[in-house]
Amino acid sequence: MLARLGPQLPGPYLLMDRAYEGNETRQLALDLGFVPVVPPSSTRVHPWVYDREMYKRRNEIERLFRRLKGFRRIFSRFEKLDVIFLGFISFALIVDALL
Repeated sequence: MLARLGPQLPGPYLLMDRAYEGNETRQLALDLGFVPVVPPSSTRVHPWVYDREMYKRRNEIERLFRRLKGFRRIFSRFEKLDVIFLGFISFALIVDALL
């Protein structure tokens, strides 16, 4: 999936779960121009430095997806047209921002 995005401008962060801390995934992210933000496994011989504050923000993204799943139309994907589906996502994000 990362390869389909293609090369990016240098600098965008790629927040990844600990499950994706493998060498191949990190190298692919670096090759595509992303800055991988993932903590190394505690058993690594040569751990790397990562942005701890940026990694903590990953939780905010996960909580947003959890709130979006509260909208049944989005969670079940009732809408077949992409335009209508994106409209409901926009509506849900507006409601979330107002609350």
